[in-house]
Amino acid sequence: MGHFQVPVPTNEPIWAYAPGTPEQAKLKAAIAELKQTKIEVPMYIGGEEVKTETKVEMTAPHDHTLKLGHYYKGGADQVRAAVKAALKAKPMWEAMPWEQKAAIFLKAADLIAGPYRYELNAATMLGHSKNAYQSEIDAVCELVDFFRYNVYYAEQIFNMQPGNQPTLWNRVEYRGLEGFVFAVTPFNFVSIAGNLPTAPAIMGNTVVWKPASSVVYTAHFIMKILKEAGLPDGVVNMVTARGADIGNLVLKNKDLAGIHFTGSTEVFQTMWKTIGTNIKRYRSYPRIVGETGGKDFIFVHNSANPKQVATAITRGAFEYQGQKCSAASRVYVPKSLWPAVKETVIAHAEEMKMGSPEDFGNFINAVIDRSAFESIVEYIKFAQEAHNAEIVFGGTFNNSEGWFIEPTLVETTEPTFKLMDEEIFGPVVTVYVYEDADFTKTLKICDATSPYALTGAIFATDRQAVVKATNILRHAAGNFYINDKPTGAVVGQQPFGGARGSGTNDKAGSLLNLIRWTSARTIKENFLPPTDYKYPFMG
Repeated sequence: MGHFQVPVPTNEPIWAYAPGTPEQAKLKAAIAELKQTKIEVPMYIGGEEVKTETKVEMTAPHDHTLKLGHYYKGGADQVRAAVKAALKAKPMWEAMPWEQKAAIFLKAADLIAGPYRYELNAATMLGHSKNAYQSEIDAVCELVDFFRYNVYYAEQIFNMQPGNQPTLWNRVEYRGLEGFVFAVTPFNFVSIAGNLPTAPAIMGNTVVWKPASSVVYTAHFIMKILKEAGLPDGVVNMVTARGADIGNLVLKNKDLAGIHFTGSTEVFQTMWKTIGTNIKRYRSYPRIVGETGGKDFIFVHNSANPKQVATAITRGAFEYQGQKCSAASRVYVPKSLWPAVKETVIAHAEEMKMGSPEDFGNFINAVIDRSAFESIVEYIKFAQEAHNAEIVFGGTFNNSEGWFIEPTLVETTEPTFKLMDEEIFGPVVTVYVYEDADFTKTLKICDATSPYALTGAIFATDRQAVVKATNILRHAAGNFYINDKPTGAVVGQQPFGGARGSGTNDKAGSLLNLIRWTSARTIKENFLPPTDYKYPFMG
């Protein structure tokens, strides 16, 4: 026995994959190998790899002809089996010493950083249409960081212990929740897909995991790595089932202990409503943790550097085709700076190349699927027809080979214009140009315009302007950036999450998230119990 300490984590270094480097050659080789390998993805329930009669084809978003394989779609029977498997595995997993659990995820991190780096990166490029850099920072570095930092935060939680008095020993046991946790993950980040089921598992919970149907391809690789790392059967059960089956069989189950969710606000609110309606069913009150998107802003003061602002717009709005919860989607620029900012962003747009992520010269790739393509196109068409907006560049789209939408910048004269308010989740950013004298007034408009509050940025060299923006926008963003784009939060550096319509702000990548998956038990031990009921005052 011993008081074990996990290694103090540091962020996984990002590989550049520059032309002519061995790592670029190895990544391209991994891409070529995966393209030749049609993968069959089962559901992982207990110790079984479950297949059904329903096969769903998986294709690359940037190439309709590139078949990556197929997955098996489940139904009510598989959902019931997954819940049963999670509950069956719970006593074993809860009883396993915490350092043994930690070892599994530390090993998974090393597997990703080492032997699986190229394969997981390549799978993300093909399955999500991410370029090499976006894939590297997501599927490799951030997921590695989640595993390493989460076990470190777990150790910190376990070390949070109360004080004592003579003859008394007080201690706190951090138990897993009673029941199972349901994890629902989105298409846009492999790291989120890996983190949402495993963060509760690290704290002693067993999980039913539903990945987004458009990216079951990379979910398969996550399960493959976790199993190789030694994760016992039934701790994480991956199912691919219809939403209706999930709602009836998971959300209304009496043993539902918690939900770990990233996705749309509408879906999250519906799940919360279902739980509220069924609150008397549950063994305990379910923990509800969710991150639900944003309408993220860049606010510019007239003291800002125009080129820095333009670069933040280009990278913040168009990296991974704007399919980030944190992507810059609305920009407020003073009239005096707009010509210089506009000129540079246009120059960036003229230089950017769009196409397959297999061509490492492409900055822009495809959006994820038909549904996303059609939704984004509707916003572009709305802007094209609006009397109070004009498209500065972009506005074109083509789905003949893949789901390609050109980076689009819209300028509006109305600060509450539809594209300044609603989440688009695509490569579309809208700019409102304000009078320099209206800095304070426009800050208040920014704060009140959108129901979301995830990320935002202020650009200024005037420190008083920075202070004013920070104060007025205090509740407008859970992750706030000063002279930086509003994307790219790093585990261990910028804990991620927002409030208002953006979620419960439980900060993925921090102790704040991990502690949500525990139910503390206080233990008081009296070494010398009294033998007389009388107190001194009674004498």
